[in-house]
Amino acid sequence: MTALTQFERLEAQGSWRETPEARLREVIVSVGEATLTLSDPKSERPLSHWSLPAVTRLNPGKLPAIYSPRADGPDETLEVDDPLMIEAIDRVQRAVLARQAHPGRLRGGLTLLTALAMAAAAVVWLPDALTRHAANIAPPAQAFAVGNAILADISRSTGAVCERHSGQAVLDWIAPKLIAEDAKIRVVPSPVNGARRLPGNLYVLGNDVLLTAPGPAAAAGHLMAAEMAVSDKELLLNALEYAGTRAVLQLLTLGTLPEKAMHGYGETLLQQPAPPPDRDSLLKAFREKGIPSAPYAHSLDPTGASVLDLIKEDPYRDSPPPKALLTDPQWLALQQICAG
Repeated sequence: MTALTQFERLEAQGSWRETPEARLREVIVSVGEATLTLSDPKSERPLSHWSLPAVTRLNPGKLPAIYSPRADGPDETLEVDDPLMIEAIDRVQRAVLARQAHPGRLRGGLTLLTALAMAAAAVVWLPDALTRHAANIAPPAQAFAVGNAILADISRSTGAVCERHSGQAVLDWIAPKLIAEDAKIRVVPSPVNGARRLPGNLYVLGNDVLLTAPGPAAAAGHLMAAEMAVSDKELLLNALEYAGTRAVLQLLTLGTLPEKAMHGYGETLLQQPAPPPDRDSLLKAFREKGIPSAPYAHSLDPTGASVLDLIKEDPYRDSPPPKALLTDPQWLALQQICAG
């Protein structure tokens, strides 16, 4: 006990009562490193040892000071009127109280540090976790709504979605055969660098591909490439990361994004190059769907220099496909989707 350094070997007379019913007995009280020793004054034989931290004063502020080795139902008591001894024991009490306060302060500090660490982790980890969770559990209708919001933003740059009924009917007919049962294709007046896939299996195609190609194979190739290049979940995750945590929370709780959550995202998307699909997988898809790959290749590079593999390995290079992708009236209606 550092509090008692100056009181080492301190001794004083006191009166000790072994039990509440026993008579007071003179003892020598000596202070050790961590104990209070009560000894017989004649034989110097120790009669009792008290733990200094546990010593309790029963009558604060009064003399003689009365102490007990424990506060709850004291059996032994000690009366001391020596001021120096009283000061020594009282100093121990203060030291003990100070010691007891430190763990609490330490626990409080540790608790605060833990809370701050958790808060910092939440700031870093929670937004990403929420966004990924929202992207993973979003039903198809919700993903399609996000895709439509992006398409609306794209149309601010490209012009409104072309809605001529006869042309859209062709797209609705070909989409399940070309891409997937729930796929939706929309055409915009301006180029979008081929075709772009949006969340909810929604595809946007630039009208330039329809007007400059000799047939529908080039547009079909762009749509298949967009479908194979990136997954719907990845597209939705990217869109929600752009929307931000607050928008994601609204999507999780209310089922809809804020009205302007995708504002600017469509334009940003168009400024980025379309992700390329795996060439071997794409050629396989051309073969399985009965579509030549050369028209798609020439729409990417009219010289053919950078797409020779798609031209040389065209599954229908030497013979026409078994069946035309669209009839002539269907192709004409599709080319006129943005007219009027």
